[in-house]
Amino acid sequence: MPPGARFRAFIIVAIFSAAAAAAALEFREAPKFYNAAGCPPAANASSGVCAGDVHVAMTLDAAYLRGSMAAILSVLQHSSCPENVAFHFVASGGAAALRHAVSSSFPYLRFEIHPFDAAAAAGLISTSIRAALDSPLNYARNYLADLLPHCLGRVVYLDSDLVLVDDIAKLAATPLSGDAVLAAPEYCNANFTSYFTPTFWSSPALSRTFAGRRPCYFNTGVMVIDLQRWRAGGCTRRIVEWMELQKRMRIYELGSLPPFLLVFAGKIAAVDHRWNQHGLGGDNFRGLCRDLHPGPEVFKMITRETRDPF
Repeated sequence: MPPGARFRAFIIVAIFSAAAAAAALEFREAPKFYNAAGCPPAANASSGVCAGDVHVAMTLDAAYLRGSMAAILSVLQHSSCPENVAFHFVASGGAAALRHAVSSSFPYLRFEIHPFDAAAAAGLISTSIRAALDSPLNYARNYLADLLPHCLGRVVYLDSDLVLVDDIAKLAATPLSGDAVLAAPEYCNANFTSYFTPTFWSSPALSRTFAGRRPCYFNTGVMVIDLQRWRAGGCTRRIVEWMELQKRMRIYELGSLPPFLLVFAGKIAAVDHRWNQHGLGGDNFRGLCRDLHPGPEVFKMITRETRDPF
């Protein structure tokens, strides 16, 4: 093929690729959701970024945008005071296209997009058992206290692969007793030792990390976080230190979860399991059907393999 023809073919492919990418970021417009009687006055753009009763943090990227849009809709649809919910999206690229996609589908949504330096996080990431776990954006939750405005006190962090079916204000009001920095669904019947390598457990200095604690696995995809306590405790720095150690010696295999366990396991407040249908997406992906947990306050967890929020 002559060079000119190859160039024209490349341009045609690029145009079609760009058109396909743009189409992938287009969704129908959602209806406006209004506060119920008895809600505090609705916040607006002039109220400031930290105004509002409930603040929700999520990552945002083109690959999982469909799930994010379903999550946003479910939060608004089931909220008693949707006009008082503000979203904080963390994105590592394509902010303009993402902003357009969100504002086109939710023109009344109060939201901010906060840039995340994926390159800085990438240097700390060790390869894990699944390539999907190695995306730098999976580690953005480590840096929320630095990325979000310092006027924010409490935030609900949600993964982009879930659907909420109850009022998020109830979740946001989860008590953080004592000096707990965060609340999340805990699973103390899980084999906690399996989250770390024999190298970790055979080291007296490392295994003493959990001394005096009752460490349990917890789901970092559904968290209520006190950002002020996080900052005061230097939690980002402590997580990063474990990631730096992991680069020098293999102490875990599972991506972004183990550093959270090392810093917080045994020190968190518990979120009722009704808020998290743990493993439901993965079960359905493998063809294993089971009933939901009792109670209306549930999340339907959607496996990343399916990429389908419905």
